Amino acid sequence: MTDSDEQAGFRARGEEALGELAQALLENPVFNGALGKALGAGERAAGAQRGAMSALNFASSSDVERLEQRLRSLSIRLEALEDRLDEISGDLGALRRRMEDSPGVSSAQGSLAVADAED
Repeated sequence: MTDSDEQAGFRARGEEALGELAQALLENPVFNGALGKALGAGERAAGAQRGAMSALNFASSSDVERLEQRLRSLSIRLEALEDRLDEISGDLGALRRRMEDSPGVSSAQGSLAVADAED
C-alpha cells in the first residue's frame, strides 16, 4: 500500500467514526437534555440582556439599524427636494430675465409677486 492509500483509508475510517459518534450523541437523551438546557440558558441570558438594556434606556442594535435606515431614507428625500428646489430656482431666474428683456412688459406685469394664501 502506498502512503496516499493509507491516508485515504485513515481518513475514511475517521469520517465513519466521527459520523457514528455524532449519531450516538444525537440519540443520547442525556446529551439532548444538556444541549436543550444550554440553548435555553443562552436564550434566557439574551432576554435578560435585552431587559437590562431597555431598563437603562439603551437602544438595541435593531433600534439603531431601524434609525439608520430611516435617516438614509430621509437623506435621500432631502437630496431630491434640494435638487428640485435648485431646478425651480433656475427656472424662476430664467423667467425673470426673460421678463426683464421683454420690451412690452410693464413693471407691474413684470413683477413675480405671489398672492398670500390667506386671501
